[in-house]
Amino acid sequence: GERDAGKGLEMRKLVLSGFLASEEIYINQLEALLLPMKPLKATATTSQPVLTLQQIETIFYKIQDIYEIHKEFYDSLCPKVQQWDSNVTMGHLFQKLASQLGVYKAFVDNYKIALETAEKCSQSNYQFQKISEELKVKGPKDSKESHTSVTMEGTAGVGRGTQPFVCAGPAWVNCRALCDALRISQNFLSSINEDIDPRRTAVTTPKGETRQLVKDGFLVELSEGSRKLRHVFLFTDVLLCAKLKKTAVGKHQQYDCKWYVPLADLVFPSPEESEHCPQVHVIPDHELEDMKTKISAIKSEVQKEKANKGQSRAIERLKKKMFENEFWLLLNSPAIPFRIHNRNGKSYLFLLSSDYERSEWREAIQKLQKKDLQAFVLSSVELQVLTGSCFKLRTVHNIPVTSNKDDDESPGLYGFLHVIVHSAKGFKQSANLYCTLEVDSFGYFVSKAKTRVFRDTTEPQWNEEFEIELEGSQSLRILCYEKCYDKTKLNKDNNEIVDKIMGKGQIQLDPQAVQTKNWHMDVIEMNGIKVEFSMKFTSRDMSLKRTPSKKQTGVFGVKISVVTKRERSKVPYIVRQCIEEVEKRGIEEVGIYRISGVATDIQALKAVFDANNKDILVMLSDMDINAIAGTLKLYFRELPEPLLTDRLYPAFMEGIALSDPAAKENCMMHLLRSLPDPNLITFLFLLEHLKRVAEKEPINKMSLHNLATVFGPTLLRPSEGESKAHLTLASDIWSHDVMAQVQVLLYYLQHPPISFTELKRNTLYFSTDV
Repeated sequence: GERDAGKGLEMRKLVLSGFLASEEIYINQLEALLLPMKPLKATATTSQPVLTLQQIETIFYKIQDIYEIHKEFYDSLCPKVQQWDSNVTMGHLFQKLASQLGVYKAFVDNYKIALETAEKCSQSNYQFQKISEELKVKGPKDSKESHTSVTMEGTAGVGRGTQPFVCAGPAWVNCRALCDALRISQNFLSSINEDIDPRRTAVTTPKGETRQLVKDGFLVELSEGSRKLRHVFLFTDVLLCAKLKKTAVGKHQQYDCKWYVPLADLVFPSPEESEHCPQVHVIPDHELEDMKTKISAIKSEVQKEKANKGQSRAIERLKKKMFENEFWLLLNSPAIPFRIHNRNGKSYLFLLSSDYERSEWREAIQKLQKKDLQAFVLSSVELQVLTGSCFKLRTVHNIPVTSNKDDDESPGLYGFLHVIVHSAKGFKQSANLYCTLEVDSFGYFVSKAKTRVFRDTTEPQWNEEFEIELEGSQSLRILCYEKCYDKTKLNKDNNEIVDKIMGKGQIQLDPQAVQTKNWHMDVIEMNGIKVEFSMKFTSRDMSLKRTPSKKQTGVFGVKISVVTKRERSKVPYIVRQCIEEVEKRGIEEVGIYRISGVATDIQALKAVFDANNKDILVMLSDMDINAIAGTLKLYFRELPEPLLTDRLYPAFMEGIALSDPAAKENCMMHLLRSLPDPNLITFLFLLEHLKRVAEKEPINKMSLHNLATVFGPTLLRPSEGESKAHLTLASDIWSHDVMAQVQVLLYYLQHPPISFTELKRNTLYFSTDV
């Protein structure tokens, strides 16, 4: 046993001696590089400088710091290796080295510029060229890398030397091997993997540790009753809320600190406390949707201008307008409250657009709070230094609006994503579980679907299919919740969910991978929970083709006039039954008509209606209400031509674009009169139903505008688009068309009640007064 222990010690000593030798070579290289720096600096201030101070700064950027870090490390490690015994500990040395990784990142970031500057100076300055040529330092023979002589331009010696600790890349490999070999404090590794992101530049915290930036991003703060866009920085021990200073052109940009809360003092208010918060003014949905319409219209214009090689001035003007509109959307759409409370005083309120973001911030903060943190007050200088470092450290550089994206970035997907949420496992105890799906649209995320709650289980089997409309989306998120039925935990704040998030995850929607005909099965892992789901994507053009039924029996895909004649009815039976059922038990259902039903349920109902089965009513009364709502939408979508007809589609598009209210009213009413009777009567029947649904908006969260968004395209979209064959970007134009279709339905929904008999009685000839 002892012999083994001795052998182990020998091995460790060998590893470390090798390590020291390479450290030594590395330090010598750095020293050689630094030799000319002092004389160069000295000449910089004379009348005949070899290089300017700025150039010296750039070329030698951070080399001095790296040299000092390694010199100190070497000096502390050397004696330990020489008098090696089993009691030597050195974890802390490596830990210190690791905590200084930010310096390398800074060096690597600057590396390209340093190289370019050195080359430029070399070409334009003979003296400097000579200096750089003299700097030939031979690396160790066994390393191809360092064999490159370290010339000035080869400052690369620092970035690419034999050193295990250079750059973040190979460092962890070597370091990990080393640590395993030496059983060096495990703590060191976990601290690297978790907190020390080598990108961060270090600032010291009151406890003498390095302060790292852990997370940052743009959030909307409700401050003195108005919405402000802030850049929020979460450091290892403090949350800092800043805003970008307005600066003169050419000046460095800086942040202004608005407030900060040490994490030791930060608490999340309990539901009871948050009751007293100011009421958030929520912008009505239709205003947000109108803004999206505008943005889509501007996007199409930009595309047109580009296609016709338009003036860049015109494009710039459009882009500026688009930015303003998107910025407005970004400020005004979030409505999920995220409160932060300083236990010694103030509370702050952010508004987020998705529960996912909120839990990300909350989790990141709580994870840091597990450590033993100290409260502190920053002096004005410290605060300045910290705020000053924000600009360099930030990882989120641009406000998340599409106009900030480059043209060649993927525009995202437009069309329909079909997702089946199968099942989940990995829960410790049984609970009432459900999932929600979110996709991004216009730069931020929105919740699009929700599975039913699977009661009292550790392995929920939902197997529910959803169809989610994508507007330029790039990511899909899945959140898994535990449903809380305990009324006492209900938060007074209307849109605060008290259900507990059990896990969350997101995947990129890669256009190549997603656009296949087949279902693609996937598993998303979140906090030890695995959710199985499948998805497939249909582009807009594919999914919107109306396919007339080959058979004339049944109701789906059959002309509405044929069905009503066969049934001797004014409104098809399927429409009346579904609407009756929704009014009976779905009118207070959150997201009715927006949340899709399970596809298999909808197919079952479709079959029963097509077969005119006598069990229809029994089946309807048992069926999940979202499936019934989905069947009604499917019926309208599968009509061989839209309810408002192909013939009148162009006229509806022109009518809705009229700006004079009287002319618009005349035109829109005249168009209804021009519809065939079954279409008109069915449309008015549906209109009254949707208005009744919207009356319950405080409960079901479905406004007239939401309903128009769901039903507009379904009732208006033309059956075969010959019109769009010549358009280049289906996505942009489509979204513009879709917006107009929504506006048409919204017009009728917002209109005072329209009666069939009144309409028909008023068939005057408008040609005289238009």
